Amino acid sequence: MKSLFPRAYVDSIFDVDFEKLYSEGYRGIIFDVDNTLVPHGAHGDKRAIEFFDYLKRTGFKTLLLSNNGEPRVKSFKEEVGATGYIYKANKPARTGYMEAMKRLGTESGTTLFCGDQIFTDIWGANRSGIRSIMTKPVLKWKEEPQIILKRFAEALVLFVYGIKKGIWGEDAPVPLKK
Repeated sequence: MKSLFPRAYVDSIFDVDFEKLYSEGYRGIIFDVDNTLVPHGAHGDKRAIEFFDYLKRTGFKTLLLSNNGEPRVKSFKEEVGATGYIYKANKPARTGYMEAMKRLGTESGTTLFCGDQIFTDIWGANRSGIRSIMTKPVLKWKEEPQIILKRFAEALVLFVYGIKKGIWGEDAPVPLKK
């Protein structure tokens, strides 16, 4: 079950201190799109565009890894200025994560993954040896029916994760902006 637990769990990806993570040696960030950065199906908004500009100025290479089709992922990549994208990634399969690192020129020890779903995003990142950061969904319950059903199962995993975290502490607390 541990492979389902995120290495860190945050309210919003925008709260993370990525400058601190860069100083720790991380150089690439792989992102899920929908409900990690913007609501499901939304365009890149001002906040997301400024966020990717901040990451670029910090020195990060960024890649979008999504199970969506190319039109959705490519247009979002162009809107926010990410380094690259992979569509129809078949997450949680490891192949998309491995290809993402290859394109970023990073390894598992220098790559972060940020997503909002346990059974696709987090499980795939953990299986690929990438430090996973899970964020609460940007807009929960305004999703496709199959995702809403998965949210109930995720709640059980997060309950166990919360108990584990309370007993043993978080594996790798992620630095937050002050």
